[in-house]
Amino acid sequence: MIKRSLFLVTFAASLLLWLGVAVAEEAFFETEALNTGLGVAPERVDRSTPRATVETLFRLGALGDWEAAAHVLDLSALPPGLQAEQGAELARKLKSVLDRKIIIDWSQIVDRPDALDARASSRAATSGMARKSLRLWEFDLGPVPSSIRINRVAADGGEPVWVFSERTVENILPLYAEFGPTRFEQWLPDPLRRDAFWGLMWWEFIGLPLLISAAVAVGLAVRSGVRAVRRKATARLSKKIIQAASTPLIVAAITTVIWWGAANLFVFSGRINVLVSPLVAVGFVTALLMLILNTLEQVLDALVGFEDIDLTTRQEAQNREMATKVAALRRVLALAIFLIGAGIVFSTANIFERLGLSILASAGAITLILGFAAQKVLANIMASLQISLNQSAKVGDRVVFKDHLCHVERINFTYVQLRDWDGTRLVVPVEEFANETFENWTLKEPEMLRILKFKLLPDVDLEALREAHREVIGSLDPEELDDTQKAKVVVTGQDVFGIDVWFYVPCADPNTSWDVACQAREALVDHMNRIARQTKTPIFPEATPAEAA
Repeated sequence: MIKRSLFLVTFAASLLLWLGVAVAEEAFFETEALNTGLGVAPERVDRSTPRATVETLFRLGALGDWEAAAHVLDLSALPPGLQAEQGAELARKLKSVLDRKIIIDWSQIVDRPDALDARASSRAATSGMARKSLRLWEFDLGPVPSSIRINRVAADGGEPVWVFSERTVENILPLYAEFGPTRFEQWLPDPLRRDAFWGLMWWEFIGLPLLISAAVAVGLAVRSGVRAVRRKATARLSKKIIQAASTPLIVAAITTVIWWGAANLFVFSGRINVLVSPLVAVGFVTALLMLILNTLEQVLDALVGFEDIDLTTRQEAQNREMATKVAALRRVLALAIFLIGAGIVFSTANIFERLGLSILASAGAITLILGFAAQKVLANIMASLQISLNQSAKVGDRVVFKDHLCHVERINFTYVQLRDWDGTRLVVPVEEFANETFENWTLKEPEMLRILKFKLLPDVDLEALREAHREVIGSLDPEELDDTQKAKVVVTGQDVFGIDVWFYVPCADPNTSWDVACQAREALVDHMNRIARQTKTPIFPEATPAEAA
């Protein structure tokens, strides 16, 4: 009994599934007549599947057989007497628009009569369903976007065929007026308007370099104009505002020329347009965001400017901390503005629609490649934020990095700029600076103890040395010294050459401690030589170069 019930359930499910497929295969629009003014479609016209219909349009268009290509359009809106004449022209104009605006991803156009997408996810709304209408592309044709759609149509009991929908055919003329060849292109001689290679026409190999050259020339002119205006400006704030707007204006000028030229002078083919359109969006967004970022930086400089302040002095500890936090804020703002700009570009440039999904199927691999290539840059950016947040090194701090005594001048996105004691600059990648051990003489308490180390003979008069040390400390600038009670003379070791004597010099400012230590060392050597002459006994051990080594 149970086996019989299971058999009946299985049979019923199979029957329903078969009926569903059978019904699905019959999904189409019924119409009384289809393109009666064109006559019977020739055998070279294949309208059996969506892909075959689109391929037929491009194949016959490449041959110039527009009369046959008209059969892939639903011309029901035209009187039969006008279908043959206007259908060929409409087919030509539709192909021209598609050539100029898209790159066809054939793998995304279904090649089944029922248009069932076998690759669709089981959760998709159309999973396992035959379809009778497909939207292939969409163009911005204000105020309402225009879709390129193909329908499966059967005329009065005939075989269903796939044709470009009646609504799409109605939009061909507005689309051609918006995206078709410009008047300038129509003036060009026929040889230049012929196909060259890589899906481009000969005039495009001339027009694109000309457009780029014109854009660069305009950009250079804008730069010269901005520099002239800046030279004439007298107020400091005006110069800063002009400087902040300089680069955004140049980028905007170049982008405007390319945008206007590609829209009104040279309407390029899809292979070029698919790159130009996103680049135009990137250019305008970049110019706007750069203007915002530069303006914010100038505002921050005006509020908490440190250009006229020497941040290396010990009195500017609070300003050093503030300058480092402002630098961190700038990096956070720049990163946030970059992410916002990237989102705007991807949402407005319609990149995914233009490129097709299969081209973006490799986006994961491309992302990995770009991520690997940008690994160092991203690591440096994160390291710079880390330094700014944990305050391990602030702008103006005195540090010893790889035996270089430096001031931290700048903490940028990808590098730290250090000024050596002799005025030279060290440019260190932020990641390397953060991973290396370095001494920060200004961290926490600016006061520090400099130790002068000497190798002296064992029978040296230590009390005389202590008296000389006190005289040296007394001769130094009191403003540069810390608590003089920390000044000591101690013996820290001995060997066959003599004893190790350390002289402590307490310094108040790490930025001047090196100079103070040099003065103290010079004075101590002078006192030691004087003691040696007075006592007629040597103080420094005599050693040959081999022994010293």
